[in-house]
Amino acid sequence: MSLLHSPYILYSDGNGNIFEDTSLYITGRSGWDAFEVPADEWIELPDGGSLYELPGRRGIGIDVKTGEMRLCEKGWAVAAFIPPAHTGFYLAAYETAADAPTLPLFCYTAAGWFNDKFYVPATRIEPDIRQDCAGYDQQKVNEGAAYLLKHYPNNRLVDHLMNNCALTYHCPAARNFALGRWECPVPASPACNANCVGCISLQPDEEPIVSTQDRLTFKPTPEEIVEFTVPHLETAPYPIISFGQGCEGEPLLMWETIREAIIEIRKHTKKGSININTNGSKPDAVEELCKAGLDSIRVSTNSARREIYMPYYRPNNYDFDDIVESLKIVNRHGGWTSINYFVFPG
Repeated sequence: MSLLHSPYILYSDGNGNIFEDTSLYITGRSGWDAFEVPADEWIELPDGGSLYELPGRRGIGIDVKTGEMRLCEKGWAVAAFIPPAHTGFYLAAYETAADAPTLPLFCYTAAGWFNDKFYVPATRIEPDIRQDCAGYDQQKVNEGAAYLLKHYPNNRLVDHLMNNCALTYHCPAARNFALGRWECPVPASPACNANCVGCISLQPDEEPIVSTQDRLTFKPTPEEIVEFTVPHLETAPYPIISFGQGCEGEPLLMWETIREAIIEIRKHTKKGSININTNGSKPDAVEELCKAGLDSIRVSTNSARREIYMPYYRPNNYDFDDIVESLKIVNRHGGWTSINYFVFPG
């Protein structure tokens, strides 16, 4: 249903309860400024979305009667986390108190309320349903995790993927692995050669920002990788294994291990696809992985312009030209190439 105006602003009482303030329409933030969000850019909060209280912050709304912007003084501001397959248009707009705590690195999309429904300014950009919340039965995930932990008792990666990723952080890919379907994540590197400002797995000790998840703390062996990926490729529907996950550093730093694993995997099965999610920093390594049997690559970037890329990624011993070359190499080998485009809403 298309709205005729923006939804009403939300606020939290600090005790886990969220209310609407019908005297204010919600606004959205782009950069440092609050804006009225066009009515046709609101959608119902998708299944799997969450709401956050933003302590020490007052939401900015538009007065229903006067049309003027003002703060919602009834409680703390509220934002939404929109689930995978969606992109938000605007961040939550608020004013921050001097003593407000630093927020962790989550997605804080604007959120409002109208006619008994939550709304967010967003759109679905990916039709694939593989990570839709409705597709997960937590009991079956728990059972699948228990099965894998029992059958691979000495595999550190399986333990990490189940106990850390699937059961603690509810990673969609790890949960799919527990369910024996589609994509199986394969984190491989505890180190990284970029210093991304918004790294979600590791922040410097001196930073007040808290990373959203714990990074892999060990270097897996080729044997550990092969042990569980071959059965997955053999038995899962539409199987794919993906090196390079949010819970690790840069997988190309472990390219020798990955190459050895790919070679061994392909000795046992030709099924499925082998993918790597990477910053694309080591073209020579990408070349070797393609020779070993890599099928696809997804390179992360926040811009197609070097002057925007470099200050955010702050790379060590590689340059923007390297990521372009990595994509070209996979293309030359006939593989599938894509980019993981980091978007700042607004």
